[in-house]
Amino acid sequence: MREFLEDALEHRDDGYGRAQKHLRRELPKRFYKDVGVAPVEGGYAVTLDGRQTRTPTKVPVVVPHLELAQRMASEWHGQGDFIDPDLMPHVRLINSGIEGGEAARDPLVAEVVKFCGSDLLFYRADSPRELVARQEEIWDDALVRVARYFSVTFEPTVGILHKEQAPETIDRLRNAIAEVDHLTATALVSVTGIMGSGVLAIALYEGLVDPEEAWIAAHVDEDYQISNWGEDYEASERRKKRRIEFDAGVNVIRWLKA
Repeated sequence: MREFLEDALEHRDDGYGRAQKHLRRELPKRFYKDVGVAPVEGGYAVTLDGRQTRTPTKVPVVVPHLELAQRMASEWHGQGDFIDPDLMPHVRLINSGIEGGEAARDPLVAEVVKFCGSDLLFYRADSPRELVARQEEIWDDALVRVARYFSVTFEPTVGILHKEQAPETIDRLRNAIAEVDHLTATALVSVTGIMGSGVLAIALYEGLVDPEEAWIAAHVDEDYQISNWGEDYEASERRKKRRIEFDAGVNVIRWLKA
């Protein structure tokens, strides 16, 4: 399903797609020389020539974790003559969270929980045998860890028809992230959308799976197709970009929970 959505987005405007739009867009020129990190009220800020960075709508950017501020500073420092937001995944993610603010926290949490109700890990193939076995091996392992940790049950199904999960299961998953801050909620929504799985996102948050295990679980179907038909260049490039966004989201979740 994720691949179909990506393909639709890639070609939704005209035959050139987003790749051509990227080539046509004008990137802003770099306007600063020095990049730093400074303690401010509420945490840390990235500075450009001594001035605190702001979001596109001019909201001051403050993060509560030093390492996160340092990573954002490295993205600003790494820009060349022009500023390319695609090369700044941590900056973009934090800007999004700050602009949404605390008011966006509950809707973001609800979005993750919504994925849990019809999660990637619940809908299994009925063939071929190799794919069925791979899904059972990797997805069942993740579900068992989550089920034991939260004392819940899951009901996977074969096919694409919706299978309702027990309300108490969804409630316990919701409670696990109900009190996260708005920046963490933003990162959770990001990794949920990339993986197609709220269950894996919550498992990551709780440390029940590591990032590589979650990434592999999210790409069981895709990796099976690649093993049979080879890897398409454009799909491979999209996957690399997704991994960059995924790693940024994982970092934000990890640092802000520390």
